[in-house]
Amino acid sequence: MHARKTGSILAVFVLAAVVTALVPERFAQAQPRPAETSLRAAEWTTIRQVIGDQLKAFKAGDGREAMSFASPGIREQFGAPENFLAMVHYAYDALISARYTEFLDGAVVDGIVVQPLRLIASDNSVLVALYTMEKQKDGHWKIAGCVLAPTTVRAA
Repeated sequence: MHARKTGSILAVFVLAAVVTALVPERFAQAQPRPAETSLRAAEWTTIRQVIGDQLKAFKAGDGREAMSFASPGIREQFGAPENFLAMVHYAYDALISARYTEFLDGAVVDGIVVQPLRLIASDNSVLVALYTMEKQKDGHWKIAGCVLAPTTVRAA
C-alpha cells in the first residue's frame, strides 16, 4: 500500500511538470482561472466517466461518439469524426490497444484540470495518458487534450 501511495504522489509531481511544459502559454492564458485548486469527488467521477466513454467509442470505431466527448476546440480542429478517429489511431493507438487501464489521482495544476490514466500495453510497457479537461458553460466536462507520457516502468 505504501508503494502505491508513493507512486501516486510521484505521479502528481510528474503530472505537474509535464502539464507545465506541454500546455501552450496561449491556451493557459485563454482559460479562466477557477478560484478552487481541487475538485469534489463527484467531479472526478464524472471526468473519469467521460474519458471511459470516449475510450469505449474509440474501441468500437465510433468516431462520431468519440468526438462528442471532445471540447469544442478539439471538434473544430478535426472537423469530421473520420479525421478525429484517424488521428487517434495514428498518434494515440495506445489508448485503444492497452491491455489494462487504471485511472490515477487527478490534479488541478495552475487552474488546469488533469486526469492521468495509466496504460499497460501487451508488451508490458507502461504509459501515462494525461488528459486535460474543460468544464463547459452547461456544466458538462469535455476532453480538451491528451498527452501520452512514456515511463521507464514495466508491468509484471
